[in-house]
Amino acid sequence: MSESDEPYYRLHVFCCTNIRPESHPRGSCARNDSVALRDYMKKKAKTMEIGRVRINASGCLDRCELGPAMVVYPDGIWYRYESEADVDEILESHIEGGVVVERLRLKSEDGP
Repeated sequence: MSESDEPYYRLHVFCCTNIRPESHPRGSCARNDSVALRDYMKKKAKTMEIGRVRINASGCLDRCELGPAMVVYPDGIWYRYESEADVDEILESHIEGGVVVERLRLKSEDGP
């Protein structure tokens, strides 16, 4: 693949920021601080000067019970994350270093 054929972004990170009513049985990622954690991730990635990566908010990723949830494409790796330390580990290990963070990884058998 020539340089001109390379995608504009090498990775896209989609962080669910969907919110449901507090009483909803499935919960929602936004009620578990996903918006603040996504904002932190964007700022941290910029500080780390990680290039060609786009960190986006997404609607429901349909793994609400396991959230907050994110998915990294084109790798197709799903994560559950709860803290800035989790975000740091994902950025440093997977996004920057290419190594999946197994302790935070969601597998298909994990649900919903």
